[in-house]
Amino acid sequence: MPNLLVTQTELLLDSRCMDRDLESVMKEANALVDEYRSRCLWFLREDYYPQTPGEACRVLDTITRHGDAIAFRKAAAVRQWLLQNSSEPSAG
Repeated sequence: MPNLLVTQTELLLDSRCMDRDLESVMKEANALVDEYRSRCLWFLREDYYPQTPGEACRVLDTITRHGDAIAFRKAAAVRQWLLQNSSEPSAG
């Protein structure tokens, strides 16, 4: 059974994401791409980073599907911000 406890750091990540602008959230997405590239995104080019909120949502979705529980929580928080704050049709 997965550990469902949420750490203080993860709660801070969630609340920080809600107050951020698009540029800072895209930087957070890029940091997650770096962190989970070898485990979840091995099929992407080494120099690939999402350029749009829609691309970021797709990459974050892959991390949530193929990462561990911590990866799921981190990527889901950033993806949720992008979905709520993006008008790009492909982000939803």
